[in-house]
Amino acid sequence: MDIDLLSRFNAARTGRRPAILVTALDDAGKAQRLISPDDDLAGDPLAEEVARRFRSGKSGIVESADGTQLFLTVSVPPPRLVLIGAVHISQALVPMAQIAGFDVVVIDPRTAFATPERFPGGTLLAEWPEDVQDQVALDPYTAVAALTHDPKIDDAPLRAALAAGCFYVGALGSRKTHARRRERLLEAGVSATDFERLDAPIGADIGAASPAEIAVAVLANIIRALRKGPETAS
Repeated sequence: MDIDLLSRFNAARTGRRPAILVTALDDAGKAQRLISPDDDLAGDPLAEEVARRFRSGKSGIVESADGTQLFLTVSVPPPRLVLIGAVHISQALVPMAQIAGFDVVVIDPRTAFATPERFPGGTLLAEWPEDVQDQVALDPYTAVAALTHDPKIDDAPLRAALAAGCFYVGALGSRKTHARRRERLLEAGVSATDFERLDAPIGADIGAASPAEIAVAVLANIIRALRKGPETAS
């Protein structure tokens, strides 16, 4: 194995950066190359397969156009869900998301809500979201759901999530609330294109009414965005 490629591959893994190591199994020298999501694969016969592997996170053998057997070693960060608001929906959503394999962080500066008693066994930050932005380090393998209904708490992390390219960004609120949110975020510098990525009103349209049902609807759209791409989230 190429030591330089291995070092770069391991550095990507430890830095929460996705990468795929392609190894030619039919080649006596085991020719290899490293692919990241930022690489320009236009015209590359592996482009479609690589895109699928980055979404699924699954390694495996594929056959190239010339019949060569290739092993794709896929490394993607574990998916993470950041919930803005220690609310009833979050209480229901945290265990559901953990069962589905997400690392979950709940952020809320309101210490009356952000208590270990209400959120046992998880990561809870009783801080303003902008104050812990560096600690949380949003990235394309992170989903963000803003659930407080309070623009003073929700707006900053929504802007940060859109700027970071989070694979899912959603916000609770009615259509009227969302229209006012649009005015605020566009005035704050969010582009109209980025704003359209927001899943709002949040969650799959299943007629959810209770906090637990809304949590199911939100998790459904998060998983769909993770596995099929962010353009399918809304």
